[in-house]
Amino acid sequence: MRSQQETNRAIEKYADTVYRICLLHLKNHADSEDIFQNVFLKYVTYPKEFESEEHEKAWLIRVTVNACKDLKKSFFRSRVVPLEEIKDFEDAQQETYSEVLEAVLTLPEKYKNAIYLFYYEQYTAAEIGKILGKNVNTVYTLLSRGKNILKEKLGGDEFE
Repeated sequence: MRSQQETNRAIEKYADTVYRICLLHLKNHADSEDIFQNVFLKYVTYPKEFESEEHEKAWLIRVTVNACKDLKKSFFRSRVVPLEEIKDFEDAQQETYSEVLEAVLTLPEKYKNAIYLFYYEQYTAAEIGKILGKNVNTVYTLLSRGKNILKEKLGGDEFE
């Protein structure tokens, strides 16, 4: 284990290099900071002595690159989406959702109730029939006609 003085010297000397390599590979400040800490933790616990300062720098660079590669191919990282992408997706979804909901709310009352209960509240046609006091086949007809009106209002075949 390395002394605190030796570790501080290495951090002062190589911090910029290690952090830049992390940013280059990961393009993310939070992940770069994590890898930065891991690299210097490995440095502190590395049991062998370095032959020279060049050897020490080369070792730090190699450990940094490998740690970045390991993070990029990790199970967690391969199944995670950056928050920025989620926000963009949610904004687009919210606009579409609002547009469709507005169109549903402009439907005539008999279609609006059936469409809303079926698609938004997830009731079955039989349950909607009981709620609205209508025959199940009538509910299917209301849903079909309501969908056709929505298709015309929203202009597309997306809702089939």
